[in-house]
Amino acid sequence: MARLTADTPFIHPDCDINDTTFGRYTEIGCGTRMAHSHMGDYSYCDRFADIANAEIGMFANIASYVRIGATDHPMDKASQHHFHYRSADYFDDAGHDNDWFAHRKSRRAVIGHDTWIGHGAQIRPEVTLGHGCVVAGGAIVTKDVPPYMIVAGIPAVPLRARFTDDIADRMMALAWWDWPHDRLRAALDDFRGLKAEAFLEQYA
Repeated sequence: MARLTADTPFIHPDCDINDTTFGRYTEIGCGTRMAHSHMGDYSYCDRFADIANAEIGMFANIASYVRIGATDHPMDKASQHHFHYRSADYFDDAGHDNDWFAHRKSRRAVIGHDTWIGHGAQIRPEVTLGHGCVVAGGAIVTKDVPPYMIVAGIPAVPLRARFTDDIADRMMALAWWDWPHDRLRAALDDFRGLKAEAFLEQYA
C-alpha cells in the first residue's frame, strides 16, 4: 500500500504546524516548522525545514534545513528587538503589535510547480520561484527566479537554464503537474525513461 495518500499529509514527528493547509500526497519532514502557508499536491519538505508565509506549488522538492519566507525585524525603527512587537511576552499590560504581524504575513514567498530547493537554501519574502527551477544548496535567493533556471550563490544568481527556451515553453504549456493521479501513473515509465524533449514529443 502506498505510504502517501490524497486525504492526509504525512507529517513526521516533532513538527510545529500553524495556520497551514496541504494538498494531496504531501509529506513534511521531522522537526519542520510551517506557519501561514499552503503546500500543494505532491510537494514535500525534508527534515527541519522552516517555512512561513509561503504559497508552495505542486511537486515542489524542498531539501532539509531550507528556510522559506524568513521573517524580518523592523530595521527602520529605534529597535529591532521582539519587545516592541511581541510586547505581551515582556509586559503584563501590553499586547502584541498585530499590525506588524499582519505586515509579515502579507509578504508571501511563491514557490512554483516542480521546483527543487537544495539543502540549506533560503528563499526571502516576496520572492517567486518559477516552475521547474532549481536552487542550489546554500543559496540565498533575494530576487525572482525564471522558470527552468538554475541559480546558486549568495545572493543567488543564474548559472544556466535547465532547458532551451523552446523546451521550457512547451513544458509550461504541457503543464503535466495538472494531470490527474491515474494519468501520472500511466505515464510513469516515460517520466522515468525519457529525456524532456522526448517526453514532449510523446505527450505535447
